[in-house]
Amino acid sequence: MRQYLEEAKQELKRVDHLVYVSLKYTRTVDVIKSVLERLIAAYDFIVMELLEYIKEQKKIDKFPQTPLERVELIQNTFQDHIELNEALNFYLKLRKLSRAPYGKREEFRRHVTMIAKLDNGETEEISIDVVKEYFDNTKKFVDQIYVMIEGEKE
Repeated sequence: MRQYLEEAKQELKRVDHLVYVSLKYTRTVDVIKSVLERLIAAYDFIVMELLEYIKEQKKIDKFPQTPLERVELIQNTFQDHIELNEALNFYLKLRKLSRAPYGKREEFRRHVTMIAKLDNGETEEISIDVVKEYFDNTKKFVDQIYVMIEGEKE
């Protein structure tokens, strides 16, 4: 198995624990923030794996330095893969959410919510249910990339 793909799966194991154990018992915005950071790390590994895949196909010589340039290169290479491009746009959204100033609502309760204020003036609310949805989408994406690169299901 490929190194970056394996690292992404390890990050998802950590996210699984954060979502289904830590968040269940602590219900704090700090745990939600930590989940977002781990999801971003998983996407970072997938982006690097995709770049390795593109490099193996002799389409690029070196990797771009910034995450935005990396995503743009992958999106330009795989223009026909709509799901891939949507997932990479979601990755960029997660990066914005993690850097945005945020507030807290109903901490230590079931409906704990992180309220992020994005640069464009929009407000994004991330609750436990939204975090679970983000986690599930990321797991599906990692599985799709595995099938795309390795050619078979794990």
